[in-house]
Amino acid sequence: MYRIVQKRRLHETVTLMEIQAPAVARKALPGQFIILRIDEEGERIPLTIADFDRERGTITIIYQKVGATTMRLDELEEGDSLLDFVGPLGKPSETEGIRRAAVIGGGLGVAIAYPQAKALTQAGAQVDVIVGFRNTQLMILLEELKQASKNLYVMTDDGSNGHKGFVTSALQERLEAGEAYDCVIAIGPLPMMKAVCDLTKPYGIRTIVSMNPIMIDGTGMCGGCRLTVDGKTRFACVDGPDFDGHLVDFDEAISRSRMYKTQEAQSMQRHACRLTGGVR
Repeated sequence: MYRIVQKRRLHETVTLMEIQAPAVARKALPGQFIILRIDEEGERIPLTIADFDRERGTITIIYQKVGATTMRLDELEEGDSLLDFVGPLGKPSETEGIRRAAVIGGGLGVAIAYPQAKALTQAGAQVDVIVGFRNTQLMILLEELKQASKNLYVMTDDGSNGHKGFVTSALQERLEAGEAYDCVIAIGPLPMMKAVCDLTKPYGIRTIVSMNPIMIDGTGMCGGCRLTVDGKTRFACVDGPDFDGHLVDFDEAISRSRMYKTQEAQSMQRHACRLTGGVR
C-alpha cells in the first residue's frame, strides 16, 4: 500500500498529492510517469511525476478532477493509501546539450512543465517558462515555476492577470524579439501543442511534446497509447512520452482522444449514483 503523506488543494478542481513510494522515488527522473490504482475495483490511470524526493521516498502527483477515478482519488485524505503505484514508467526527458530553452505549459500541462523546467535549470540551461490558464483562479505552481526559470510569462484567456492571449502569442513575441532557443518543450492540450509546433516549425526549432493518450498497462503490450510519429506507430508508454512534435500526427491523436467519451460519461454517472446511494 502507498500512503498519502500530503494532500494540497491547488484550486477547486486540481489537487497535489505526495505519495510514499520509496522504490519509485529512488529511480524517478523528470518526464516519467506512474500508473496508479485506488483499489481492487479501480481502473489504472497514468499521471506524470510532478516531483520526487529520494530522501523522503516520496513521489508528487498533480491531478484534475475530470473523471470518475480522479474524483474517487480526491475523496482520499492524508493517511489513506493507494493499492497500486507503478513506476517510474516511460523515458526520462533529455536535457543534455540544451543551453537555451522555452518550456510551455497549458492548463494542467503546467504540472508537467514544472519538472521539465526544473531539470533543465538544474542542468545549467537558461529557461523561459510560458504558461497559460483560462483565468487567474485556475493558476497553479507559479512560485515553483519562478524558481525553475530565468523568465516566467503567464497568459490568461480572459486577460484577468493583465496578460491576455494564448501561450503561442507569448512565444511568438519572444521569437520575434530574437530569442534563439535550442529547444521548445510544449505540454498541455493536444490543440495547444499542435499550435506550438506549427509556430516553431518555420523557425527550425527543435520542439518536444509530451503525449498522454489513452493508456492501460504502461508496458507497450495493450497498444492503447499508440500514436503515429513520422509515419510510424509508436507507443507513448515505452517510446515516450516525449516526442518530436514536428513528426507527430496530431489530427489522429486528437481523434483518438475522443473515442471513449460515451463510456467516460457512463462512468461518471455510476460514480454520481454511488455518492447519492443510487443503483450502480
